[in-house]
Amino acid sequence: MTTVFVPCDSAALAAGADELVDALHQEAAKRGVIIDIQRNSSRGMFWLEPLVEVVTAQGRVAYGPVSVEDVASLLDAGFLNGGAHALSLGITDQIPYLAKQQRLTFARMGLTRPLSMDDYAAHGGWVGLQKTVAMDGAAVVQEVLDSGLRGRGGAAFPAGIKWRTVRGTTSAQKYVVCNADEGDSGTFSDRMTMEGDPYMLIEGMAIAGLAVGATQGYIYIRSEYPHAIATMNTAIALAEAAGYLGDNVLGSGKAFHLQVRKAAGAYVCGEETAMLESIEGKRGIVRAKPPLPALEGLFGQPTVINNVITLASVPIIMAKGASFYKNFGMGRSTGTLPFQITGNILQGGLVERAFGLTLRELLFDFGGGSRSGRPIKAVQVGGPLGAYVPESQWDVPLDYETYAAMGAVVGHGGIVVHDDSANMAKLARYAMEFCALESCGKCTPCRIGSTRGMETIDRIGSANNKEQQVHLLRDLCETMLHGSLCAMGGMTPYPVLSALNHYPADFGLETKEAQVL
Repeated sequence: MTTVFVPCDSAALAAGADELVDALHQEAAKRGVIIDIQRNSSRGMFWLEPLVEVVTAQGRVAYGPVSVEDVASLLDAGFLNGGAHALSLGITDQIPYLAKQQRLTFARMGLTRPLSMDDYAAHGGWVGLQKTVAMDGAAVVQEVLDSGLRGRGGAAFPAGIKWRTVRGTTSAQKYVVCNADEGDSGTFSDRMTMEGDPYMLIEGMAIAGLAVGATQGYIYIRSEYPHAIATMNTAIALAEAAGYLGDNVLGSGKAFHLQVRKAAGAYVCGEETAMLESIEGKRGIVRAKPPLPALEGLFGQPTVINNVITLASVPIIMAKGASFYKNFGMGRSTGTLPFQITGNILQGGLVERAFGLTLRELLFDFGGGSRSGRPIKAVQVGGPLGAYVPESQWDVPLDYETYAAMGAVVGHGGIVVHDDSANMAKLARYAMEFCALESCGKCTPCRIGSTRGMETIDRIGSANNKEQQVHLLRDLCETMLHGSLCAMGGMTPYPVLSALNHYPADFGLETKEAQVL
């Protein structure tokens, strides 16, 4: 019997993976051929979905993108034995897009069945947690500190410092909260993790809980991710039944319980304190700091808050050691980041590489250039509040410090590509409009500033006194940058100013007008 893998990831489902599985079963039955179809996680090569892999003596052979109409011709060509076909991609691991990556966190993606505990264990799962239960919590925190792991949600704050702070408190109740409210444009690594490798996140959260003395964890997942919610709930139940969660984690005598909380759809709830308010059943409004959540977080108790990829990076750090992880990356940006390439790009998907590669490498070595075939004009890095990066900066190393120095952010690793047909003035206005729609309304710079920003950009496009309007826009952005309560208003100027600085012609300006102080 031949084993065939078809992904169950949302991207594959959207491309017709379920219908393809039905067609494979029906066509094989008509021919009297017995096949074993397994639903695996996605490799992250979304332009090839649905990707079909066949197990052969040489390894898995990939075909894609496969449609229902291709099934008969694939069977005619002997694809169950790795036969040649127009859709054949060769040995999956040798596809250049995958072969050039450095997959640590995403090493299991595409190889395993998401809910199979046997698959997870066979590919290095639970080793980190097993080591953790034999260690003192302080030593676990030190390992995370030594790895240099920083928050992958965008803020890039050292994860170990948060953990150390929570561990150092004397509260009887502590929490670990995973921020899975992945709302940035062009991002899907959190969703892929929860749908494709859920035990990795569970293991990372259990390690965090044991390290800091927390007994309860919550995963806050956006409501737009129904498949992720269902997979995580099932995985949590299975992990608890197997002793990886519960009152006595792996016989350690320590408890750690985990629950999913469904988000209500507000972008601002991606901000950690607004998320805490939402979990508590309140309206998602940003809290003033101090107190910091590490001291007074969920229900007023010390709380570790990390993003999905941050927590999912912990198992490999604990399994292979801090020095192994720290050897990837550059400077203070250690380890790898799953970059997500989307927008007007030929080969959209996930690329996990160590910090230090360039945007040009991502766009052309992996992405293959624009999907439209037109020149790439601007690339937004770091979500809807990230800066637009012009071609003159595409050879700058992608790491936190370098991007911060040029007024940009790496953020969650989302890359959205625009070709030369994009109007950057309209995109800048959209940033202000997005902020106006999504603001929680608590602080004036964000609530009022975003509306005034839209009006000012409109006046730049139509008024005669353009220089004065540019001055007003820059002044407004300065107020939002330094006066907003959280990153919602504080980062909205990034796309606006970068568009104004690098693409003045789209605003009807000469370069000198755009640079008026």
